Amino acid sequence: MKNVYGKNVLVTGATSGIGKIVADSFAKEGCNVYGIGLGIEDHIDGNITFINLDVTDEEKVKKLFDEKIKSVDIAVLAAGFGIAGPAEIMPVEYARKQMEVNYFGVMNMCNNIIPIMRKNKNGLIIAISSVAGKVTLPMQCHYSSSKYALEAYIEALRMELKDFNVKTCLVEPGDTKTGFTKMRKTYNPEGNPYYDVCKRSIEKQAEYEINGKPPETVRDVIFKIVGKKNPPVRVAVGFEYKLVMFLIRILPSKALDSLLYKIYMPKK
Repeated sequence: MKNVYGKNVLVTGATSGIGKIVADSFAKEGCNVYGIGLGIEDHIDGNITFINLDVTDEEKVKKLFDEKIKSVDIAVLAAGFGIAGPAEIMPVEYARKQMEVNYFGVMNMCNNIIPIMRKNKNGLIIAISSVAGKVTLPMQCHYSSSKYALEAYIEALRMELKDFNVKTCLVEPGDTKTGFTKMRKTYNPEGNPYYDVCKRSIEKQAEYEINGKPPETVRDVIFKIVGKKNPPVRVAVGFEYKLVMFLIRILPSKALDSLLYKIYMPKK
């Protein structure tokens, strides 16, 4: 791995899925890794210092940096989860929790990481977004919304931090085989007018994910990014998803809408 930023790496969501693979791989490359996750005991395992932390807790995040983390060269912000269900009946608290983790959780971390990188005039922030951050998925609109917001935030940071030599980049996986599928929270009570189509839609999405790319493919993209002094604004993971991003740019909105409807709103 070519690394032009430094050996001090912070990874959120480091206890499962993409985050775990990334944290373990940076550690194997000899980096000093802070692995942030939920439901773990604080401990050190080789080059990884594991820290139990809810990224949505603003005060605890600030305390962590005040007391423990003084140097970050690379941050990979991978903590996140998905909710699914019809937009009309989705409880506000579900949508709010989605934004708290996927958007405000990233913001909480960045608000403490950026001052370190800005002072050092060096650093790279990689946010794990999604193809769903560029194209809305029916029955998962709040997940898409959280990723749309994340994309806007990271793009703005990229411009604002340019004069401080701090870089930001979005990594956009498509269907990836991780624990994300099992952890998705679905709100689709029986008797609601969308029940059957929502059930089929989420089952189809889960099928795509279970047969999707392994998380190592995302790790490989990240390793390429850390070797670039001027990383791209965003990188889709895999040829087919690069093609999807290209089609998003050239297809008329009506045609794209029709295509997504056929894929994600399957009939019986």
